[in-house]
Amino acid sequence: MSPHAPDRRRAHRLVAGGVPLAVIAALVAAGPAAGAGAGDRRGDAHVVGTATLGDIPLGTFSNGLLPGSVDDDRGVDLGGIGSDIYPAGRKGEFWTVTDRGPNGQIKVEGTKRRTFPVPGFDPAIVRIRVTGDTVKVLDAIPITTASGKPVTGLSNQEGRDEAPYSYDARTPLKHNPNGLDTEGIVRAADGTFWLVDEYGPSLVHVSARGKVLTRYVPKGLGLTGAGYQVVEALPSVLLHRKINRGFEGLAQLPGGDLLMAVQSPLSLPDTDAGEASRTTRLLRFSPKKQAVTAEYAYRFDPVNVVDPSEDDTSELKISSVVAVGGNRLLVEERTDKAARLHLVRLDRKADILGSDWDDDTTSPSLEQLDDPAASGVPVLSKRLVVDLGKVAGVPGKIEGVARVDHDTLALINDNDFGMTDGTGAFDAQGRLVDSGIETSVVYVRLPRGI
Repeated sequence: MSPHAPDRRRAHRLVAGGVPLAVIAALVAAGPAAGAGAGDRRGDAHVVGTATLGDIPLGTFSNGLLPGSVDDDRGVDLGGIGSDIYPAGRKGEFWTVTDRGPNGQIKVEGTKRRTFPVPGFDPAIVRIRVTGDTVKVLDAIPITTASGKPVTGLSNQEGRDEAPYSYDARTPLKHNPNGLDTEGIVRAADGTFWLVDEYGPSLVHVSARGKVLTRYVPKGLGLTGAGYQVVEALPSVLLHRKINRGFEGLAQLPGGDLLMAVQSPLSLPDTDAGEASRTTRLLRFSPKKQAVTAEYAYRFDPVNVVDPSEDDTSELKISSVVAVGGNRLLVEERTDKAARLHLVRLDRKADILGSDWDDDTTSPSLEQLDDPAASGVPVLSKRLVVDLGKVAGVPGKIEGVARVDHDTLALINDNDFGMTDGTGAFDAQGRLVDSGIETSVVYVRLPRGI
């Protein structure tokens, strides 16, 4: 149920290129109701409503946006829209963005291969409405090149990104410089969208109709062949992002500046240092200046504090950042099973942009410091707001957080399109063996608000 009265007004006509509402309405099935749980107490954070996305065949969804883009969806339904969630201006309505599409990993001869079972899938911006216990798709906007071709979610650069393979990890696929591993989303006052991407990592400006206007990438990336404008405007130190751990969180600050979060510590100077580190980076970007204007060091809590069942530090991630007024942010620290939200203030004195910590020859690197603050690094201070791992009814792998009002948050999970890793993800006929994990929007009430 939604904490608000349902909006019964008729939905407006879909944007150009969107899925016809009649098609979506016919495909969406109501999800099961879920309550807050008998153990909830009004003095603690608690779930006040849960809604679930019904089954929409991925081929029907994709071909309704871009006819002929998917010839075989292998039995996969629409999912993965939980990469982020952003208020759409009406009660119960949100903008979300899909992941790059169904993908997994299969080990072949001792090496993991990245699979793309539906390589024609094109990432999309999806507008949803939470009504009762159901998530309904209202609009969908495909993300395209300047000429209107799908960007796809395929890996960009050979030798830098994971090589893409077919669903069974046997047939190599071509890299695509247009491909986007879309994550965070915000909507600007002019109706355009800003997204972040894990490949570059990059910040992507998208028109209201879904065309990529500009993709901002790290200096020195050398991405060529894209069907849209690519600008090297981000610090070159970001070239050291861990594979599949680029930008994931995105917030829009008052005045229009953007705040991007690197999902995990950089692999600086090497993979081992990044895997062991608890220090990642946040960057502030000015759309007016088309430049990064500040950078901050952010320190994770120990992994067993975030998730008592986990002892691997490399499982720590930031998946969502939310502006809550002034220079304050909610920052989500998570593993795949638990998450905690911290309130952070962006202090001007904590800016490390252009310092030695942006020089990848600095030794030890920022990521190698056991105690950055003791070494003179102005680490951002933070205060715990809520431990979602202790809130009954919150699913795992929360990747999107939105502030609904003073004391209510909307959370959305990434269900990975119902896929799992390994050879058991698909049956002998190449059809999905669904994980049973659904896409859900969960409302959480905070006792003291933010």
